Amino acid sequence: MTKQRLAVLAAVQHNPHSPAEGILAAARKDLPELTAQSVYVVLSDLTDLQMLRRFEPPHSPALYETRVGDNHHHAVCISCGRVEDVDCAVGHAPCLTPHWDEHSKPMTIQIADVLYQGICQDCRPNNSFLLKRK
Repeated sequence: MTKQRLAVLAAVQHNPHSPAEGILAAARKDLPELTAQSVYVVLSDLTDLQMLRRFEPPHSPALYETRVGDNHHHAVCISCGRVEDVDCAVGHAPCLTPHWDEHSKPMTIQIADVLYQGICQDCRPNNSFLLKRK
């Protein structure tokens, strides 16, 4: 482990669901000489090593977190962009079982990525018009 990797890993640990620029700013508090290019390389390396998870919500840059090794999902506030972890979906979920048509080559599903989108509690009073529209 290099000092750059340790700084980036610590930054992601303390700032989950952050984009690369946010991770760079946080990591520079411990390692001021850290470059943006180094952060992108380290994020890629740590993702490849499965020490970080990268996910891409709609209309957002890629976000990173240290929670790996499980099949958790995310909820994103469509007003402020806040992201929360959501444990695996429970209950009736027909969309988690794929329907294969006759032209498909079925596969064994190992991970289902579910993205919940809504209005967080902090934004709800300011955006009640969005709730009425749905």
